[in-house]
Amino acid sequence: MATTSDIRNGLCIRYNHDIYKIVEFLHVKPGKGPAFVRTKLKSVTTGKVIDNTFSAGHKLEDVRVETHKFQFLYNEGDTYHFMNTEDYSQIELQKAVLDNPGLMKEGEVVTVLINSEDSMPLSVDMPASVILEVTHTEPGVKGNTATNATKPATVETGATVNVPLFINEGDKIKVETEKGTYKERIKE
Repeated sequence: MATTSDIRNGLCIRYNHDIYKIVEFLHVKPGKGPAFVRTKLKSVTTGKVIDNTFSAGHKLEDVRVETHKFQFLYNEGDTYHFMNTEDYSQIELQKAVLDNPGLMKEGEVVTVLINSEDSMPLSVDMPASVILEVTHTEPGVKGNTATNATKPATVETGATVNVPLFINEGDKIKVETEKGTYKERIKE
């Protein structure tokens, strides 16, 4: 059993007959009344995100998880195939379990959280950022840069990312996986 003081990002808990992963949390200590923890929980089975508030000291049923490195192989529609880098076993995960599947390219190594009780995969943690090549974007128009102007760009995985006007087709960019936002251009 865990309490609200054990809450951290990535913690998996059993709540409302489902397993949820904590995506965000905030400890709040108001001037009047007891402290509480505001959380954003993501269901590992459906992908649904809910907001919940726990009072301070509330008991939570945590789920014991193991982490394993898996390599992304390919996807067939909404089914994504991964291979364990240690024993080469393969697993299939549904798109709803993945946080940002549009930014995952073949060969990417990710961390998969697995429930140690029944060996079921719970969620996939991608690296903080990925480097992707821009496959299509409109050319930037000179004089159109009043303040931080951006344009949509399609990257090699098929995802669309807003990038600054100076980014061209063929450029490699670093994309933050949590929000799916442009971070910087990679010089070669």
